[in-house]
Amino acid sequence: MNSNETPRVPNGPTGAVGPVDSSRVPRYAGPATFARLPRLDEVDAADVAVVGVPFDTGVSYRPGARFGGNAIREASRLLRPYNPAQDASPFALAQVADAGDIAANPFNINEAVDTIEAAADDLLGSGARMMTLGGDHTIALPLLRSVAKKHGPVALLHFDAHLDTWDTYFGAEYTHGTPFRRAVEEGILDTSALSHVGTRGPLYGRSDLTEDEKLGFGIVTSADVYRRGADEVADQLRQRIGDRPLYISIDIDCLDPAHAPGTGTPEAGGMTSRELLEILRGLSSCNLVSADVVEVAPAYDHAEITSVAASHTAYELTTIMSRQIADARA
Repeated sequence: MNSNETPRVPNGPTGAVGPVDSSRVPRYAGPATFARLPRLDEVDAADVAVVGVPFDTGVSYRPGARFGGNAIREASRLLRPYNPAQDASPFALAQVADAGDIAANPFNINEAVDTIEAAADDLLGSGARMMTLGGDHTIALPLLRSVAKKHGPVALLHFDAHLDTWDTYFGAEYTHGTPFRRAVEEGILDTSALSHVGTRGPLYGRSDLTEDEKLGFGIVTSADVYRRGADEVADQLRQRIGDRPLYISIDIDCLDPAHAPGTGTPEAGGMTSRELLEILRGLSSCNLVSADVVEVAPAYDHAEITSVAASHTAYELTTIMSRQIADARA
């Protein structure tokens, strides 16, 4: 190895460039790419591109999620290359790389939505699947638009304390509370396979639920997860999704504030980080085409609790995609 080269975990059978070797470079040293993986410009191509979207102009309460992507990257320094829960080494099975950030206009939501969609088109057009780090939940709409161009209308699992199917806020149609209503209206979701998971808390009225149901969503509340358990919930979700191409969108506030204090609209009574991770592991057989983790607002975090949970969540999602890519090649 040249003295100027970065020491990395030895390549797997795919020859993928892995993370920096923590036995030779301390975890706290060097650039904070996701899981200490190579940048996109350091590899020939990526199977999974981890990309940040530092945008939070669509929030309705506490701002700060524009800093979420880099907080997740910092917390991901402690991730290791073997995932025992899924019995997989995701960074050896497929080439995962950090694609940096999509720079979106913080003063113009409509322009930002268009910018995010165009950048996602480029990444998906390269053959990569996307693991996006938000940012607020507004960004899910342009990401879904891009994914639907490639796969057609997709199944959606939406982990969140909130429905995010409201019509407008202050007359604005693009906000973090409206992306999935817009997505249904635009025909980019498969309305036979839509589910919210982890919802809870007060609503504006009963009509919120009836309108959401008309859009095609099923609901698994956080209380359902508590009473029925992660395995049963995952089984129900797998049956609803079937073999459809699946997009998973995770608002970190699906977790209880005890597990995710660093977010903009916290609600009491949420899932534990363990429950979230176990449900995701139970979805490993689903055809996951891309995913996002959003609404991490590190200014309200304590001891990186929220960003650690988000980094592990993104790790499980990345592992699922890497395993599926490797299986398809085999």
